[in-house]
Parts: sequence; C-alpha cells; structure tokens
Amino acid sequence: MRICRFTTGDEPLYGVLTGELDQYGQPEEGAVIVGLAGDPLYVGIKLLEQEYRLDDVRLLAPVLPRSKVVAIGKNYAAHASEMGGEVPAEPLMFIKPNTSVVGPDDLIRYPAQSNEVHYEGELAVVIGRICRDVPAEQATDVIHGYTIANDVTARDLQRSDVQFTRSKSFDTFCPLGPWIETDLDPQAFIDGVKIQTHLNGEVVQDGTTADMVFDIPTLIAHVSSVMTLLPGDVILTGTPEGVGPMEIGDEVEVSIAGIGSLTNKVASR
Repeated sequence: MRICRFTTGDEPLYGVLTGELDQYGQPEEGAVIVGLAGDPLYVGIKLLEQEYRLDDVRLLAPVLPRSKVVAIGKNYAAHASEMGGEVPAEPLMFIKPNTSVVGPDDLIRYPAQSNEVHYEGELAVVIGRICRDVPAEQATDVIHGYTIANDVTARDLQRSDVQFTRSKSFDTFCPLGPWIETDLDPQAFIDGVKIQTHLNGEVVQDGTTADMVFDIPTLIAHVSSVMTLLPGDVILTGTPEGVGPMEIGDEVEVSIAGIGSLTNKVASR
C-alpha cells in the first residue's frame, strides 16, 4: 500500500495511491489517489469515496515527524571508507530536526554558510507506534512503512564542526517521499533492495540495502534503547558510497526499488 500526503491547494490530505509503477518507479498515467479519513498513523486506514487524479494534486512529504528524524552514519562500509573512516562498532546516530523535512519536487535550499553541499540517498523507516527498548526480533512490529530520503549535508561544515548538528539541520536538508510503502520488506531479499541516486540524470550512487553494516531491526533496537520513538518518527538507515556535491540548479533523484523515486532541485536560499 502506498500512502500519500498531498494537497489540492488547501489543507494536507491523506490517501492511497492505486495502480502499478513502471520500471522507473513512476505511477501509471492517470493514476488515482483514494482519500483517507485522516492520518493513518492515528485513525488507521479508513478509505473514503473521494478520489483524486495524481496529476491534479501536489505530493507533500508523506510524513512530518512529530518529534525527530534519527539518522545513521557510516552504515555502508564503502561509504565509511570514502569518508576516510572506519565502520563504527555500533550504529552512529545523529538527529535532524523535523523542520529540515520537505517533500517531492520541493527545493533544496543552498545555505550561504556552506560551499559544499552533498546528496546522500537513503532508505527511510517510518515508525508506526510509540515504542522503547524494542528487541530486534520484534522490530517489524513498530514499522509503519518505508520511504525515500536525501540526507543533505553541508560537508565543509561537518568537517569544521566535527559534530553533525549544523551540517545536517538546515531547512530543506531532509527531502522525504514520494509516499510511504507499507508492503515492502527490505530484509526479505537476499540481495537487498537497490538504491540509486542520479545527479542531473547521471548515476552517482548505486548500492543495495544488503550492504548495510547494521540491518534495520538492529537499528531500531539500538535507537529505541536510547530514546522513545513516536508515531511518525523517521530513521534514516545510511547511504551507499558515491556521495558528492550538488550545485545551485542541479536536480537530484533518489530511487529505491519497490518504492519509487524522489526528485528535488537545488536553489539558492
């Protein structure tokens, strides 16, 4: 099930996107969203009679985290190596504020404080219920679904600050979308699910979730042992190798098999 958050010009609405995706992760022509009676995280899946053509709405970030986005650093060995470091002994966590979240086709704003802003395509886990100290073997019980993220990073500020807060937290530095896929199970595939990032149409990242150092149940167990997770909180699971700079005017597209694709352009702030 693909759960969308969208607008027709008024207040945000929720719905389920029907139909199939093509080989590029794009909905079929004439795709329709069936309306839902509110946020399914709180009211469940209650279908309405209203239908909306996908072409007639604007997709928003499929979830606006109530409290936090928890991101995981260096969770792919090749990425840790390209950053000049080793794989951490346990998941490396940092926080992105919910004010950094934007949706599909929203602009990534290049801050004046940085001269080196990077893309990082990632699989994102959306938490479905309040939880704490979740055992890894029960992690799937707290997952609402999966979406796509771009963990935008001011790399020069990350280096100069040592810690990650400023470099990861600018407004627009966490694009999410295009929807939440509730039926995907990345752990069910031996080869994982493919993650690709295109910069201006060129493939710059090409990885698979099978290469994660710490799998999703381990991440949920680790994060929830530190902090309570709330419905709508998002965990970013790390990025494959191939990160690099984006410039004003560039277009970045992150695609994940079984979900779709998330596209954003870069503009001055």
